[in-house]
Order: sequence, then structure tokens, then C-alpha cells
Amino acid sequence: MTTATFGTPTIAARLDRLPASNFFKRLVILISLGGLFEFYDLFMTGYIGAGLIGAKIYSSTTPNPFDLGGFASFAGASFAGMWIGTLIFSWVSDRFGRRAAFTYSLLWYSVATLVMAFMSTAVWIDVWRLLAGIGVGVQLITIDAYITEITPKQSRGRYIQLTQAVTYCAVPVVALVARFAIPQVILGLDGWRWVAIVGSLGALVVWFIRARLPESPRWLETHGHQAEAELVMSRMEEAVRAETGRELPPPQPLPDEAAATKGAWTEIFSPAYRPRTIMLSIFNFFQTIGFYGFAAWVPVLLLSEGITVTKSLTYVLIIALLNPFGPLIAYSFFAEKIERKWQIVGLALIIAMCGLIWSQMREAAGIIILGGLITLANNAFSGAFHAYQAELYPTRIRAQAVGFAYSWSRFSSIFIGFAIAAALARYGVTGVFVIIAIAMVIVACVIGFFGPKTNNVRLEQLSR
Repeated sequence: MTTATFGTPTIAARLDRLPASNFFKRLVILISLGGLFEFYDLFMTGYIGAGLIGAKIYSSTTPNPFDLGGFASFAGASFAGMWIGTLIFSWVSDRFGRRAAFTYSLLWYSVATLVMAFMSTAVWIDVWRLLAGIGVGVQLITIDAYITEITPKQSRGRYIQLTQAVTYCAVPVVALVARFAIPQVILGLDGWRWVAIVGSLGALVVWFIRARLPESPRWLETHGHQAEAELVMSRMEEAVRAETGRELPPPQPLPDEAAATKGAWTEIFSPAYRPRTIMLSIFNFFQTIGFYGFAAWVPVLLLSEGITVTKSLTYVLIIALLNPFGPLIAYSFFAEKIERKWQIVGLALIIAMCGLIWSQMREAAGIIILGGLITLANNAFSGAFHAYQAELYPTRIRAQAVGFAYSWSRFSSIFIGFAIAAALARYGVTGVFVIIAIAMVIVACVIGFFGPKTNNVRLEQLSR
């Protein structure tokens, strides 16, 4: 292990003293372009549900909730794949680097989604959806680790919200494509297939993005690639210096800051990190119930209330247009001004309250306004917790640790679709949102009582 002596600036010390600048905005947006396809693929689940049901491949509910002919099996396959990706393959990002994992996971799920678009039975659609989900799971973890490591401590929360704002632009895109494609048959293919084909286009832009991305200098230094880390860091410093026209402030290294060391997966269960791992695992198990319970099921929930496919997709499209604005509001007003843990707590409670009210809405105005509020809160919540969980572990195990904790959200998502389908059949939309509200109250309590504060603190200091 190489350790920085006091007064010798590490990569972390040099990076964290850089001012916020357009250089970082451009870098984050470039990474986010890859994330656009990830989010398109992720949120495609709910939007093509109406098309898959309309094509008689799936039904909205079944007598047996685990019947592969039910839409819940499609949603479950998606999240099962993401669970495998986050739990089993998150080590790829720690072992081979953020840029490599980012590139190849994007290519993986783009190809799998394209193949899925030409399947005709529920079983084979589920299989390829599961395979695509593995790539999405790796990508989810990699982007969080990547951006957390390459941005300064005083602004990393804002930059995670910025990437969320960019990637959530995919949601209105998939809603728009679904709105006009799903009711149609185009060139002999059902509209839902075209929605999936559009989502596979990420494979065409992956190499363009890759060539313009640097590796995380923190990752390089941690893995002993000092010369490469120095080259990347020097280029970043020069870019910021040229942009601001000022000399950079001096680095301020921590006295015991480690420059290079190897981590092991078992470290996430060590006394230093076990409480955080337990806290984040419980948090993630329940947060996805609230988040995807609405986002992935809203078209089907509307259909269950007797609203036609065309009207439900129109309502969802209007709501979807608000998706980028939740993170943008957080980026502009409170991402760094309000402590991250309290952002998560407050937004979780807002989601619970608005969801219960939304379940009572039957008119277009109420459905759209309350649905819009839930969407804004959901996506600002997403940006806050994605930044938060990546801050709580050291670079050497960041992706694996976050992958393990986040995998519980994918695990619960496998079954939440079946639970929602059963609650919908027995108790209606109100029953669904009671489940969502309970989940979000648990989320607020877990983070509120046990979560540490992270705003404007060096990653290396948080992970001591």
C-alpha cells in the first residue's frame, strides 16, 4: 500500500479543491448521454406494458400472481436482471475501471433489448429482458461511482442531480414513442417492438462517448496506476485553470489519506462499514417499492380504472414530460444547501402523501397534477439517494459495496410487481398506494435515524 505523507497532495486532494465549472458540466453530461439509454430501457417496462397486454402476450392480472403470462413476470424479469447485475457483476467496475464498465454494460443491454424486440412469446421476452437487465444493473452502479469520484466534494450532489436530469429526459422520449407507436403496426411490427428497437440505439453511440471520457483518476490512483492518474488529473486541472482564468487553490490532503490500496468484497461487512451496509440494504429494499410502484405501473393502474389505452398513454406522456425537472429543481436550489439525508427523508414523505391522494383521483386534472408532483419528488429523491449511497464507501470497493446495497432494491422489485398486481386485483389502486406509502415511511425512518451527514465532506474522510 502506498500512503500519502502529510503535505503531499493525493489525486483526491487535488480534485476536491477544483471549483465548479463548465468543464465538469460537460463531462457529466457526456456520461449522462450513455445513461439516457439506460433510463430509456429502465422505464420502457411500464410504457410498453399496455402494448404487450394489447398484443395478448401478457395480461394485466392473473389468478396465479406468479403466472408467466402476467405482466408482472415481464417487470419481474427486468428487475431480476438488474438484481444479478448489481449484486454479482458490480465488481467489474471496481476491477476494470469505470470507463470500461460504463462502455460494455451499455453495449450489453442495447444488444439484448434489440433481440427482445423480435421475440413473440412471454417466456423468451422474459429471458432477453432479464439479460438486458444485467447490463442496466451494472450501468446504474457504474455511473454513480464514476460521477461521485470525478467531481469535487462541494458539488458532487449537484452533479449527480444534473446527470439524473439529463438521463430522465429519456422518460418523456419513451412515453412519446410509446404514445404514437404502440397503437400502430409499422412495417409489419407491433408498436411495442419499435419502442424496444429505439431503446437499443445506445450501441450506436457507445464508442463516440467512450473516446471522450477519461478514467476516474481516483480509481487509477487506488489501483496503483499513478502515471495515468497524474496525466488525467493534470488535464483536468489545466482545463479548469484555462476556463476560469485563475490559478487553482492549493490542495489540502488529509493527514492519513491513502493513495493506493486494494479492497475486498468482504470489507463491506467489516465493523467500519457493516452499519452502513445494513442501513442502505433496508433503505433500498423499500425505496424501490415507492419509486417503481408508481413509475413502472402507472399506465396499467390507469387501465385498471377503465381509462382507455390512448387516454392513459396521453396522461402518462404529460406526466412524463416533467421527469427531468425534479432533478433540475434540486440541482438549482437545494442539492448542496440541504443536507442530503434530510432531502431523502422529506422527499420520501412527500411521495407517500401525494401517492395516497393520487389514488383517489378520477378526473384528468387530478391525475395529471398529482402524478406530476409524484414524478418531481420521485426523481429529485432518486438523485439524492444515488449521490448519498455512493459517498459512503471508499473508492477501492465503491461499486461492489453500492452494488450489494442497491441489489436489494432490484431484489424487492422482482416481487413488488406481483404484490402490486395482487393488491390491484383485490383492493384496487388505493391498496397499491397504501403499500407505497408504508414503504416510503420506512425509508424516511431508516435514513433519518441512522444515516450520516455527507454534504461537502471529502469522500476519503467519509470512508475512514
